[in-house]
Amino acid sequence: MTDSLSLQRDGAVARLRLERPALHNAFDASLVAGLTIALDAVAGDPEVRVVVLEASGASFSAGADLNWMRGMASAGEVENRDDALALAHLMRTLDTLPKPTIARVHGAAFGGGVGLVACCDIAIGAVEAKFGLTESKLGLLPAVISPYVIATIGARQARRWFATAEIFDAAEALRIGLLHQVVAADALDAAVDRQIALLLKAGPVAAASAKALVRRIAAGGDAAAVDAANADLIASLRVSAEGQEGLAAFLDKRKPAWCA
Repeated sequence: MTDSLSLQRDGAVARLRLERPALHNAFDASLVAGLTIALDAVAGDPEVRVVVLEASGASFSAGADLNWMRGMASAGEVENRDDALALAHLMRTLDTLPKPTIARVHGAAFGGGVGLVACCDIAIGAVEAKFGLTESKLGLLPAVISPYVIATIGARQARRWFATAEIFDAAEALRIGLLHQVVAADALDAAVDRQIALLLKAGPVAAASAKALVRRIAAGGDAAAVDAANADLIASLRVSAEGQEGLAAFLDKRKPAWCA
């Protein structure tokens, strides 16, 4: 871990915390690299079943660090492309992580911070949280995070928020689908813990595979091919060790082994 990031394991739960409170957890190259490495580590850890992404201080993430932006403004196009690709790799890694992910959101989530929220499977925010895709104020656009934000809030909403760069509150984030739940600040941990408990009751393989199924269906394709792939998936799950245990536990009216 770097000074800008911490990783805490609590049984099957890994908590990744952004640790740049003085800078409102703004992104720089070090944080992007460190978070990518940490995500790769938890992805390969068979003991981890749920990942919580959270932040210290007053904000979740205020987007890009000003000093980082200043440096990239004076760099050439090749350097800027490489920098953008590193951020793209981070977002792709989080979006496709083979573990269920929960964003615990408080304070400000701007720019790339919104991208992190959109890449997580479940997003819970404090009622005071604020959001913004503010890049157009700088003559820029949220290009790198756009696939995940558009998938989360839809093209119609994205066209507005990308263009205006206006700030919106947690209630609006809930309405447009960026957040799944909004709670009082003092109830945020309890709401996250409830989602963790639900995820730990699900079959580990099933919970980890859910996002891949959703992504495949959302991508569309030939109807017959989709039906065949879905039939293959459910058949393989039914005969798998996890599927057999889950069905047996249900029929025997007992808890499955992963809940013991």
